[in-house]
Amino acid sequence: MTSAPAAPAATRRYLSGIQPSGKLHLGNYFGMMKPALERQDEAECFYFIADLHAMNSVRDGEALRANSHEVALDFLAAGLDPERTVFFRQSDIPEIPELYWILGTVTPLGLLERCHAYKDKTARGHAPDLGLFAYPVLQAADILLYDSDVVPVGQDQRQHIEVTRDIATKVNQTYGEVFKLPEPEIGEEVATVPGIDGQKMSKSYGNTLDLFAPPKKLRKAVMKIVTDSAAVEDPKDPAGSTIVQLYRLVARPDDVARMEEEFRAGGVGYGDFKKRLFEEVEGFLGPMRERRQEIAARGGYVEEVLEAGAARARAAGGEVMERVRRAVGLGR
Repeated sequence: MTSAPAAPAATRRYLSGIQPSGKLHLGNYFGMMKPALERQDEAECFYFIADLHAMNSVRDGEALRANSHEVALDFLAAGLDPERTVFFRQSDIPEIPELYWILGTVTPLGLLERCHAYKDKTARGHAPDLGLFAYPVLQAADILLYDSDVVPVGQDQRQHIEVTRDIATKVNQTYGEVFKLPEPEIGEEVATVPGIDGQKMSKSYGNTLDLFAPPKKLRKAVMKIVTDSAAVEDPKDPAGSTIVQLYRLVARPDDVARMEEEFRAGGVGYGDFKKRLFEEVEGFLGPMRERRQEIAARGGYVEEVLEAGAARARAAGGEVMERVRRAVGLGR
């Protein structure tokens, strides 16, 4: 039993997912969405809405269903092309829970006990249930089902790919060469988009700039950015400023340089800098917000896209599952 040969660089298969656990924000866009959208012309891309994973934090069925629809709408508004990209909802792929169980039968308990995410979330008060503990196995199923070559992740998620490789290796040692081993592509920017409190921007911290918030709500959030107590006339350090870091994401380089100079010179207050940041963020997000409204008005279009994407994902995953079932002894 041998796995499929590695794909040439030009046709390498990328896989990435995002949880529908709340409204997407600027950190999601620059950390995951923007690189994913730019990759559509370069590689074979499989992007999914991880609603099964989101069940670890969203315990309201209607909210989860609505969140999944909203995330799909957000991606389409941001520029995802369903003709070039396989875009689907995780729960529409029944092979995922099947593969999750198969992988779980060979996953060492100690491997899961060493996972940082489980330790971190339980330390923050999350109930230590099976879903949270076995999260890496479900994630491995997501990755391995499609013979993924590359999985873009932040530095803080490197361990997830290492665990996937360990599980795949365990299956290969037990049943023969069933899975190819995916490679991580580390994007440092995932961990460096700051929230309005200076921490990493995250829904769980409540410090986000929502991607499609109305202008008034967006402006209110920007004006809440935490700063030090420097007076208007005081020189300020741009290096550690959340305002400058966010401005750098959406403004032209010469405008960023000008803001940094004004920080160092003094004479401009944080309130003025925040207003300037809001104008740039609104100018960046405004056109996407308009596209989102146009797409939302197209009736069942979003669900049609997800259904078509699921069919393509199942076709690719079906080939892998045939290989898996044959190797482990399931079916005829």
